[in-house]
Amino acid sequence: MSQMPQQAALPKCPSCAEPVESGDLFCGACGYDLSVVPAPPQDHPTLTMTGSPGDGVDWPAPEPESSGSPPAVHLPADLPGTDSGGTPLPEHRTGTDPHEHRTGTDPHGHEAGTQGAPQPAGAGVRFDRPAEPDEYPLQAPDPRLAENTAAEESAQVCVACRSGRVDSDGYCENCGHAQPRERDRVERESGPVAAVSDRGLRHHRNEDAFAVGHTALPDGTPATVAIVCDGVSSATRPDDASAAASQAAGDTLLTALPRGTHPQTAMHEAIVAAAQAVNALAEEPATAREHAPHQNAPACTIVGAVVASGLLVVGWVGDSRVYWVPDDRSAPPARLTEDDSWAAQMVAAGLMSEAEAYADERAHAITGWLGADAYELEPHTASFKPDRSGVVVVCTDGLWNYAETAEEMSEVVPADAAARPLHSARVLVGHALDGGGHDNVTVAVVPFPAPSQGAGSA
Repeated sequence: MSQMPQQAALPKCPSCAEPVESGDLFCGACGYDLSVVPAPPQDHPTLTMTGSPGDGVDWPAPEPESSGSPPAVHLPADLPGTDSGGTPLPEHRTGTDPHEHRTGTDPHGHEAGTQGAPQPAGAGVRFDRPAEPDEYPLQAPDPRLAENTAAEESAQVCVACRSGRVDSDGYCENCGHAQPRERDRVERESGPVAAVSDRGLRHHRNEDAFAVGHTALPDGTPATVAIVCDGVSSATRPDDASAAASQAAGDTLLTALPRGTHPQTAMHEAIVAAAQAVNALAEEPATAREHAPHQNAPACTIVGAVVASGLLVVGWVGDSRVYWVPDDRSAPPARLTEDDSWAAQMVAAGLMSEAEAYADERAHAITGWLGADAYELEPHTASFKPDRSGVVVVCTDGLWNYAETAEEMSEVVPADAAARPLHSARVLVGHALDGGGHDNVTVAVVPFPAPSQGAGSA
């Protein structure tokens, strides 16, 4: 019985380099046919470049020297070859580009493939196998993935757990913590006047709003403006009401004062404009009222102060307040407004003392406010001429609940409030938060007299 010619044992597979044992006909790792591996070639001496080519090989003829073109580059794959059985290798060339047959890297530094490129005999690659198509072709990249990645990078991170992303509803997707809203903490300064508004520690949103600004009278005298509004929580959209009222009042004052309108008259006009802005919020279709018949119209309180030409003008509707605190703390401070509230009415009627009235649970029930369902509007205005420097504190009950009397307010106002109004407003808000922060807290600090810093408004 004839036998297959035996070859010397190979230490490893020529195709995958896995170790093989003596007598194996196929590689156990890749299935390579070990029987077709040619015997190791005999060592040949190195031929000099001027030596004659080996016998039996037809080298391409050299280019004529007179052509002037550089000699053509010849690659090993340009030569005809045979496999171990003497069968000619199939032609795989598809063009004349010499890079088409190279492995390793292409001219641009990218790794090149070997499929379809002829290899020299004995290199451990089978050339008699047809080219196999890719079973899992790569898909084009989805442009939406890049957009999602950019969105993830720009997503807000939770302030509580510092890892979860915040969804469109304002809650953390990881821990569920509600994120601070834009109005939860607002700080602003305009020239010499500054204000701070904080949501507090108990309310789910900030229903306060303010407007501060500075401008100049026709004669160039500086004027500063501060408006503070407190939304009525029992009404619909109290946050919208306070925002609309403060914006309208602030704009009216900063427009009227440069025209020469008397500050007290301008304050009256500003409160009327604020009331109209809040009333406009109640203009809704009749069907909306049918679906929510028990909802009240949007409502808020308002208090403001103007410092100009040695005058201190205040105006208000509701229970937000204005305090006067002189720089010389030996001089008496003063409260410049009277609340539109049940407690104030009891005290004015002589039915209760101030301490008794404000200890009652009905103390903060307001009797005057801005809104479509308010009583006939009668803005309160007053004008003062302080004989010394100091600061004007304009605030909601979220602050004065923790410093009710003028003396108590004077104690918590920093001594350098006139020079550092924003810092002082932060201190006052912090005092309310330290006291419990049961309500929204908003305070504006206005130095008196108004220092000259040029005309303008903010």
